[in-house]
Amino acid sequence: MKRIVFLISSVLTLSVVLSAQSYWWGAAVGLGHEQPYTDLSSFDLNTQDANNQLVPLFLSSEGEYMWSDNAFSFSAINGEIKPSVALERVKAGATLRDAYITAQAKYFPANGQLPDTLFFSRPQYNTWIELMYNQNQEDILKYAHAIVDNGFPAGVLMIDDNWQRYYGNFCFKAERFADAKAMIDELHALGFKVMVWICPFVSADSPEARELDAKGYLLKNKDGGMAVLNWWNGYSACYDLTNPEAADYFVSVLKKAQQEYGIDGFKFDAGDNNCYASAPWVAYDKNATNADHTTSWAKIGLHFPVNEYRACWKMGGQPLVQRLGDKDYSWNAVQQLIPQMCTAGLLGYAYACPDMVGGGQFTSFLDIDEDEFDQALIVRSAQVHALMPMMQFSVAPWRILSEENLAIVRDMALLHTRFAPYMMKYARKAAETGEPIVRCMEYQFPHQGLENVKDQFMLGDKYLIAPVVTDALSREVRLPKGTWRDDQGKKYKGGKTYKIEVPLSRLPYFEKIK
Repeated sequence: MKRIVFLISSVLTLSVVLSAQSYWWGAAVGLGHEQPYTDLSSFDLNTQDANNQLVPLFLSSEGEYMWSDNAFSFSAINGEIKPSVALERVKAGATLRDAYITAQAKYFPANGQLPDTLFFSRPQYNTWIELMYNQNQEDILKYAHAIVDNGFPAGVLMIDDNWQRYYGNFCFKAERFADAKAMIDELHALGFKVMVWICPFVSADSPEARELDAKGYLLKNKDGGMAVLNWWNGYSACYDLTNPEAADYFVSVLKKAQQEYGIDGFKFDAGDNNCYASAPWVAYDKNATNADHTTSWAKIGLHFPVNEYRACWKMGGQPLVQRLGDKDYSWNAVQQLIPQMCTAGLLGYAYACPDMVGGGQFTSFLDIDEDEFDQALIVRSAQVHALMPMMQFSVAPWRILSEENLAIVRDMALLHTRFAPYMMKYARKAAETGEPIVRCMEYQFPHQGLENVKDQFMLGDKYLIAPVVTDALSREVRLPKGTWRDDQGKKYKGGKTYKIEVPLSRLPYFEKIK
């Protein structure tokens, strides 16, 4: 495999020749499974987002990093990386960790704050896959009661898209929610904190759009009228959050909805840079790029400790919950979870969740009967989630799994809660130092030949997690140097590769004891 090398430090570069010296990560969380980079045709940080978080940063296994303050495009083809702009290049040390620690301290330092700690200690539940666009009071309460009745711990519950009258309005639909306040009170009584889905878009023919346009709080077209952008739910006006008055107004509207209904926080969706690339617009900040609007959207979440984002730009180190982009219901998607979570950590997004158990792309579930689900895939996906900082369910395990497999998944949710003190230790460390919670093997154990290990990860300093991510009942585990003890109490000498048996009920993990 080719690797990227720099021969000179602290200069600007437009072309980086690949050789046998170093491996490189960075730029896009959604490209984590492509990293360390070999060949990539092209990617534009201003108009593409890979359905996830972005940072204009590359990090090397040899302790170097590249940075640009602005978005750029790049490729990695035929032994050469070609960024579209000159990038700053710095030699920070000898390891991937050296490069990361130096870059994050300069460009996205940890601010000492955490999102709501319930995210780390209990699973999350999202109503999307079960209800899709039919969010309604009766079925949301049924879903919540089923969580508790099936022995799963209550945590954060997210009510997804289409609960509100229309975009830009934050009242529950009266025809679907007889008493939204009473519903949220009942969810609180069950032990949940409640989030609702929102976006920066405003239905263009609504009273809110006319009012916001008159205030100058929407993006404008080149003629000074209201700009209409095309995103995945149609054509809408859009808040101009580069305008401080518009941002303050939007926060006040959300806080009013919290007071009226008892909502704990918000799932901040859309706002991806490619949404802003759909039509010409003029913003309050005349220099704002598509990516800058994504940052303005992310800053709204800083006012709400119960938050979640799926797309961000240069917001590492901030107390924002991040989620991997919607994944297909497939083994290929399960295999992407670990490397993408590792990349999230390397880009400063420590407080992250690996999408939804079994996948969050709803179209993958549309034509599957309950008796046709690959139950092993659901179980193995839950095992990947279990010892990540966050764990999120959407498709209801009790609806699609046998009693035996449901018990395994329930055990994974309970394992996640048992690890909560350890998760919180490293979440607080991330808030203080910026160090990732989920770490790729090269980050924690440099120069031991682990650069391309993508099916195991370190949880903090102490635990190596090795889920099965294929339809298999065994796997190889590469243990770094040292002494390790597995989940069954067996000790291993590190610096070796071991083949282990992994029945469907087992999640292998190894504690470093020396």
